[in-house]
Amino acid sequence: MTSATQQAIDAVWRIESARLVAGLARVVGDVGLAEDLAQDALVAALEQWPESGVPDNPGAWLMAVARRRGVDTIRRAVTLQGKVELLGRELRDHEAPMDEIELDAHVEDDVLRLMFTACHPVLSVEARVALTLKMVAGLSTEEIARAFLVQTPTMAARITRAKKALTAAAVPFEVPVGEELADRLGSVLEAVYLVFNEGYTATAGERWTRSELCQEAMRLGRMLAALAAGEPETHALVALMELHGSRLRARTGPDGEVITLDQQDRARWDRLLITHGLAALDRAEELDGAGSYAIQAKIAACHARAPRAEDTDWVRIASLYGDLVALTRSPIVELNRAVAVSMADGPAAGLAVTDGLIDVAALSSYHLLPSVRGDLFARLGRSVEARGEFERAAELTSNQAERAHLLARASRPDGVLHP
Repeated sequence: MTSATQQAIDAVWRIESARLVAGLARVVGDVGLAEDLAQDALVAALEQWPESGVPDNPGAWLMAVARRRGVDTIRRAVTLQGKVELLGRELRDHEAPMDEIELDAHVEDDVLRLMFTACHPVLSVEARVALTLKMVAGLSTEEIARAFLVQTPTMAARITRAKKALTAAAVPFEVPVGEELADRLGSVLEAVYLVFNEGYTATAGERWTRSELCQEAMRLGRMLAALAAGEPETHALVALMELHGSRLRARTGPDGEVITLDQQDRARWDRLLITHGLAALDRAEELDGAGSYAIQAKIAACHARAPRAEDTDWVRIASLYGDLVALTRSPIVELNRAVAVSMADGPAAGLAVTDGLIDVAALSSYHLLPSVRGDLFARLGRSVEARGEFERAAELTSNQAERAHLLARASRPDGVLHP
């Protein structure tokens, strides 16, 4: 298989997997089976597309193959024979998948249903987010494990248990209403934001950013904001993603190299996304939004409103991070606060904050802790210590672009990084 074909298949899967799994789940009524069928279709694509080429409508091709596999699977399960009719007419062996292509008008509703099904209360919070990342975002188990800072087998077992739990509980494939919608919205928002984060700073691979994942997360966020228009955190999350998303074009150079916030050409920031994001933040504040997404959106707005890096209101950002730490008790948020404190009060003050994070177990393999400490040491003129921290950070990251950036910093630890 050529690298171009592999890249094309990877891109198609990123774009189409959520729609594929969601459409199949509506038909078969089982998200676990739907994902299995989608994976079967992906295997078929890996086998056939290198020779036949990527079809004009790859998403429809995958759906047709998955539906055929569904017919075969259900036919073998005689107690479920009645479901064959739900899958449409059976395909003869000599028929091509493209003969089965149909336009589906249910795609948007299906993806919403898939999100709420994957985030059903029968699952733990961790399982809901992991399953949504797997089925809605199309991330690999390895990528999700890195995002959660756990081992891949642990994550694989978690995902498998989650799918079995949904099947055992006969969870309906539907969007909740009323109080149930409000109760389940938080875990869905969390999953969508993790999808965005994976696109904004990829955990692995050659690219530092995956704009297609960010675009998908923003689309899902807008759908949720329309569905739950009276919930401030839906608008706050949209604001947060759009304000961060506005920087995507400026975050990497021509060869994919990392460009830190202070070095970005702000003329390349997407002003339309900034306008939309600020409007969404205004809407969240009108609804008295004071949750974690609202605070994070206010931080992002401080950056968006600064014409130049040196105009950034770091005192306000440090204060907002303090509010966020009090709300979330997250060590990662505390690490971000350390950077803001260093910009407001000097690198020594920021380093003092990170000293309290060195022994936090959850950050023991988190590459941004030594990366931040390396930056602070560099700003203090302690180049030997800075070099060691950057080298450790490079060892911990699985993203090739970020590793190259960190190794470059290790070889000349005299620049400044910002989150």
